[in-house]
Amino acid sequence: MEMAIVPVYNCFHPVMKQKTEDVQEFGDDIRTIAQNLIDTMIGTGNGVGLAANQIGERKSIFVIDKNIKKEEKPDPIVIINPKILAFSEETEEQTEGCLSVPELWEDVERAKEIEVLYYDLDMKEIKVTFSDFMARVFQHEYDHLQGILFFERISPLRKMLIKNKLKKIEKGQILPDYPMILPDGRLAK
Repeated sequence: MEMAIVPVYNCFHPVMKQKTEDVQEFGDDIRTIAQNLIDTMIGTGNGVGLAANQIGERKSIFVIDKNIKKEEKPDPIVIINPKILAFSEETEEQTEGCLSVPELWEDVERAKEIEVLYYDLDMKEIKVTFSDFMARVFQHEYDHLQGILFFERISPLRKMLIKNKLKKIEKGQILPDYPMILPDGRLAK
């Protein structure tokens, strides 16, 4: 089956700052969004998670590849209408990047462990505790659904130091090697 890689939205596109809406009906449209997310995350070659608003859909859905190692076969999970029920007091700082923010990586502090509730594609409710890598990716993607970007979670000094790079990303002067929708709605290839 051919992958349906869809364009990823630039972090400065208005859809990226809007909160998503909970899924009310689990139909074919939701399955299509989930498959597009999986195909695009895997097809870009460097994604470990992708949220629906990153492909222009305002639904509370994201996907995570449980396999960190790129040489392993992808093992994606679909997360619908997620809620974070609890955060551990213990945090850790690690480098994050984002498919909507090309060529930018920053250290972000996040809870080391989280308790979450979500639905899968079969409308099954899942309550689980994630730690380390899975906790980090879940929090990053959950932030997208709230209209929050990872670089908004760094120190004011770091934000000042990356200001010029962010301006270049906003103007489309820094582009990824996959299709991207620019802030003005144009498709950059």
